[in-house]
Amino acid sequence: MTSGMNRFTAQVVIVTGSGSGIGKATAKRFDSEGAHVVLVGRTQEKLEEVARELSDRTFVRPTDVSNLEDVEALVKDVVEKFGRLDVLVNNAGTAASGKVTEASVEDWQKVMSIDLDGVFYCCRAAIPQLIKQQGSIINVSSVSGLGGDWGMSFYNAAKGAVTNFTRALAMDHGTDGIRINAVCPTLTWSELTKDMADDESLMSAFKERIPIGRAAEPEEVGDVIAFLASHDARFVNGVNLPVDGGLSASNGQPRQA
Repeated sequence: MTSGMNRFTAQVVIVTGSGSGIGKATAKRFDSEGAHVVLVGRTQEKLEEVARELSDRTFVRPTDVSNLEDVEALVKDVVEKFGRLDVLVNNAGTAASGKVTEASVEDWQKVMSIDLDGVFYCCRAAIPQLIKQQGSIINVSSVSGLGGDWGMSFYNAAKGAVTNFTRALAMDHGTDGIRINAVCPTLTWSELTKDMADDESLMSAFKERIPIGRAAEPEEVGDVIAFLASHDARFVNGVNLPVDGGLSASNGQPRQA
């Protein structure tokens, strides 16, 4: 983390899925730079645990992002409390594995409701407020939104939609004075992925494919999110930025040398 920076002093930042992983790291980064951070997730206890690590500027607001009315109430409460909204980070997400003939319809609906509907609902509710502050949105997509994975078609569909939704929003709202970008991480350590660390063959395969040779730490993604939200990125709009250690630099062929 870069020290001595306060790019977000007095700004109000909503981070969904901030109870752990990338969301938690992102919340900590914005807090360290002076923001009022709104911690959003479904489990109040996890959010309060994160809040204890942050400043007293933090606002805990449990919300189900897959519920439109809940999201609209979230934005309304934030604006009533702080009088503004400057940044929205759409990080909440889930995944399901299995071929399309194997995973359930319920799995599809759950992934879509959180990973895609949640982004749509939050953007729809927040954009009018963000226009007032000339703010920005950062969606957390994935390298799985830039290309396919074996056995992850539901997740690929949702993240692929987020990737192109980001582009379209940026086009529609650029002249409104707000910017919409996305980050596309590769494997990033979190509560959802920690069990993968014990699978030696899987980790060996990731190390073979990622030129930096390891998975990402949540802070490494959170730092990029903060950059995209900052004045430093004021002419960056409609970008789906890989945060993948060089994974997407490859043409997909195996190592030959």
